[in-house]
Amino acid sequence: MTIARFPSVVIDCPDPESFATFYGELLGWKVEADADWADIRPDDSSNCISFQQVADYRPPSWPGPVNPQQMHFDLMVENLDDGEEVVLGLGGSPVVPVR
Repeated sequence: MTIARFPSVVIDCPDPESFATFYGELLGWKVEADADWADIRPDDSSNCISFQQVADYRPPSWPGPVNPQQMHFDLMVENLDDGEEVVLGLGGSPVVPVR
């Protein structure tokens, strides 16, 4: 018997609107934001990714044990170089490979 639904994932961050705008642009999803909360969702879904403002937020450092990577999105692109160019153009940071 199902007793719960899974409508969203919520990500802590310092600025929900900027995070939602970045991922909304990247995925082509609609952004809904207010001062301390934002959602992104595809047009045809009630499911969403949410971003909530957290005071004194400390971002993960990757790779590193001080503020370790807590979660990440695996996103698919047709061409890695083209995808990286778009992500960087939206304000994303390049990932430094672990050696």
